[in-house]
Amino acid sequence: MRDESGSAIVEFLLVSVLLLALTAGIVQLALALHVRNTLADAAAEGARQASLVGQTDQEGVRRTRDLIRLAVGMGDEADVVARRELWQGTPTVTVTVTAPLPLFGFFGPPNAPRVVGRAPVEVLAGQR
Repeated sequence: MRDESGSAIVEFLLVSVLLLALTAGIVQLALALHVRNTLADAAAEGARQASLVGQTDQEGVRRTRDLIRLAVGMGDEADVVARRELWQGTPTVTVTVTAPLPLFGFFGPPNAPRVVGRAPVEVLAGQR
């Protein structure tokens, strides 16, 4: 019963399975954080676009979708809504993005992260 031949292979296999699972989890977490941060940045950029003088809310939505499509490839799956509102007493454009959160590769539950981007509405000098 003292023969330990082949035990190194079994130990390597057990440890490598654990390390592979840990590495896959870390990569998946990084992907989910990247997608969430990209959505937040696209929402803020879309709000800035829509808040410019002469721009409409639809142009902000289009800009947001284009950025999401370019960065993570899911512009059509994301629900993007832009609206003008008072936020803390200042007229702002608010862009809200709701999209699937990738939990298994790029697949996951729909409508998981909801991010908001805001920008103050620009006005021409002398107008208010």
